[in-house]
Amino acid sequence: MQVTFLGTSSGVPTRARNVSAVALRLPQRSELWLFDCGEGTQHQFLRSNLRLSQLKRIFITHMHGDHVFGLPGLLASLGLAGNSEGIDLYGPDPLENYLSGVMNNCSCRTSYPIEIHRVRKAAQENLILLEDKDFIVRCTSLNHRVPAFAYRIDEKEKPGRFDLERAKALKIPPGPIYAELQRGKKVRLDDGRVVEGKDFCGPKRRGSSLVYCTDTLFSEAAIELANGADMLIHESTYSHEDAEMAYQRQHSTSTMAAQTAAEAKVGQLILTHLSPRYTPGNRVTANDLLAEARSIFPNTLLAKDFLEIDIKQGCNSS
Repeated sequence: MQVTFLGTSSGVPTRARNVSAVALRLPQRSELWLFDCGEGTQHQFLRSNLRLSQLKRIFITHMHGDHVFGLPGLLASLGLAGNSEGIDLYGPDPLENYLSGVMNNCSCRTSYPIEIHRVRKAAQENLILLEDKDFIVRCTSLNHRVPAFAYRIDEKEKPGRFDLERAKALKIPPGPIYAELQRGKKVRLDDGRVVEGKDFCGPKRRGSSLVYCTDTLFSEAAIELANGADMLIHESTYSHEDAEMAYQRQHSTSTMAAQTAAEAKVGQLILTHLSPRYTPGNRVTANDLLAEARSIFPNTLLAKDFLEIDIKQGCNSS
């Protein structure tokens, strides 16, 4: 899986950072999932290497404008392009009323189906939100001024690595047969031999995992959701010295994000949703927030717009 940051500022955009949006490119299929959709997200798509036509699912964390104001425009543009087969939307209860109000009052008609899924029940009852043949998505409630949710995406187990040399030694012809064997299937060869896929594959490989967590104060529920994940994307709106402001506005500091990553034993932490008060030239900058987080959780990176990161397994820094 590959993550592309399309917006990493909080509240309002800056010259260098747009407001919240993160795209997830799925392996082995031409499909994108989007997490939050702040104002200008469709413009960020145009400036990236991503194709909006591949967008299939959108997950909204909460209904604050810097996370949803870009959604109506993006959906309308998809309709005008005429190349979407449909979008599934996931988010808080008010999402459906918000979208219907905006789209109806603008006389906007989409040319593709949109299905909206409320996530509150799955979060409260610890239910699976979404499952297909490759992925499982879960969510949990966060601590914010309005109902807000974090999401976890787990890739299911993948087939073990194929023993190419063994196949060659047995004179098994290359091509589609190799793919069948890697999937563990039994194959009859043209010469009459029957070979078992399990004899050519190593142990199944664990899939990668991602957690997207914004906006929230320090949250035990977030720690539980992120437990053992390969990558945690966590808001870092404020520096440690501005912790009082973070509590008042129910956001996280850099150290809260790092503490969450450490207690959850994740592989890597990515800081995002940075307050514009930490732009270059100010007394405290984003690099200071990064240093604060790394003092607690060394394997931390600072997100920036258009940063692309492959989610890697086994990079646990605890």
